[in-house]
This record gives sequence, C-alpha cells and structure tokens, in this order.
Amino acid sequence: MLGGFGVLGPPSPGGLTFAKSNQGNGTYVGSIWGCTRLDNDDTLRAMSSPHYSKAPITESILDIRVQLPADVVREDLLKLLPLVRPQYPHMQLTNLLHGEVTVEADVAHSSASQTEYGCTFISENGKQIFQARLDGFAFNRLAPYESWEPFINEAHRCWTLYRQVVEPEAITRVAVRTVNRLDLPGPQLDFSTYLRTLPDISNDLQPGGVSTYFMQLQIPQPDIDGMLLLNEVFLPSEDPDGEPDIHSVILDIDLFIEGDLQDEEYMWSLFDKLHARRNHVFEACITDEARKLFQ
Repeated sequence: MLGGFGVLGPPSPGGLTFAKSNQGNGTYVGSIWGCTRLDNDDTLRAMSSPHYSKAPITESILDIRVQLPADVVREDLLKLLPLVRPQYPHMQLTNLLHGEVTVEADVAHSSASQTEYGCTFISENGKQIFQARLDGFAFNRLAPYESWEPFINEAHRCWTLYRQVVEPEAITRVAVRTVNRLDLPGPQLDFSTYLRTLPDISNDLQPGGVSTYFMQLQIPQPDIDGMLLLNEVFLPSEDPDGEPDIHSVILDIDLFIEGDLQDEEYMWSLFDKLHARRNHVFEACITDEARKLFQ
C-alpha cells in the first residue's frame, strides 16, 4: 500500500502545475511530499454522489479483518473451493513474505521466509476476486464498477460462505477502499482546475511546474468512529499517437473502522456509512470540471 507523511496546511493560492523533466530520456523525475487539508473555501455540495457513466474507479475493495480459532489453517480455507467454483473457477494460494536484516560486527546478515496466508478465488473474466485469508476476508471488483448494490450483495454472499467455513471468533476491522484513476487532459495542466485537494507548495518552488508528486492524508472521521487514509499520486504520461498529453492522478480512498464488531447487522450497517463517506470524500476532492470528464 502507498505510504508517506506530511504536514497539514492551506491550499496553494497559485494552484499546482506540472512540468516534464528536461532529461533527454523522456523520464519524469522529482517528487514533492506534502499534505493539505480538504479545501474548506469551497462549499461542499450535497453528498449524494451522482452516477457517472465514465466512473474513474479502477478497483473497489471491501475488507473485513477477523480473529480465527487457533486451529484454523489454510487447508480449512480450501473447503471454500467447491462452494465458489461456479462463480470463481480460478484459485491462487497466497503467502506472506518475511525479511530480516541484522548487523553484527559491521557485517550485515539477511534472511527471508514465508508463511501460508490464504486463498484467492478469481472469476472467469478476472473482474471479481474473493480473498479468504487467515486474518480476514476481502472482496475486490475491478473496472468496470457497476454500482454499490451488486458489489455489496456479492461481498455479503461470499462473506457468508467464508464465515460458515472458518467461524471467526472476533471481527476487528471493516474497510471500504476505492482506487480511482483520473485521466486529465494536457499538455499544460493546472491541477486546481480538476482537484480541490492538493499538496501545498510555495510558488517560489515551482517556476517550472511539478513533474510528479505523492501525497498522503490521514484524517479522523469522528462522527463514524473511523479513519480516512487518502493517497494521491500524479503519474504524468504521453499519448503515443501524438494527441494532447493525458496525465493521470491516482486518488486512493481508504476508509476503515476498528473495534469489536461482532454484531453482523451492525457491521453491515457500517459498510453503508463507509460507502456514503467514500462518496463524500471523492466529491470533496474534485471540481465541476473533473465531473464533466466522468459524465
């Protein structure tokens, strides 16, 4: 997962622009780390998110972290295979990799190991993925994302199978995560035309623009006892056909709630809250000009 840190601050009044590297190989260099607050200067619109015919969602994930009985192993997860094979005919085994580096007498020693982690079941077209892990459950939907209802219904169905097979002792965390790819037209791009949440950069530091940036915000959501982890990454690119440049911004919205979540009805009501907050966050990060690109 993307990571980083920064200091909260007001948005740059001059906006944020990009610039290509002047290196001959055409690569992009330079990175600016920083964070900014959600733009409070604009009045937030009603948070009933519109349906976009060209939604920029590349992946949507629902995740449930659990504590399983001590005697549950990966072989128990394989009992799911005959239950899900009609919808998820492909399976992969997953492992956790562990690495360690120690230094003794100025000599470095490294070691690596792996432990069994879970099973991943994949639909025939590869668009839907059901993860059964020893620490939890996840359901992934890749583009095209239809709407929340079929997504949450299929996640609920898969979770019911997972729960029946492994009988979790505790549910400790629920999360909704959406990865959006915003393809913004160039060649000269003022990010503030499309984005309302941007790094705060002094105008004196960007006379030639910004070649790329990464930003991470961690914003508590006290009204739902949750946390927002917002990652924003600028990935400039060129159209190989010579058309105006298209520059991509990855907007990764990760919302989660931790606690004792054993009551299933309550747990699923939290997903509706996280979904509504996800829409709120997305709309708070973009402008009307960006919305036009998704219509």
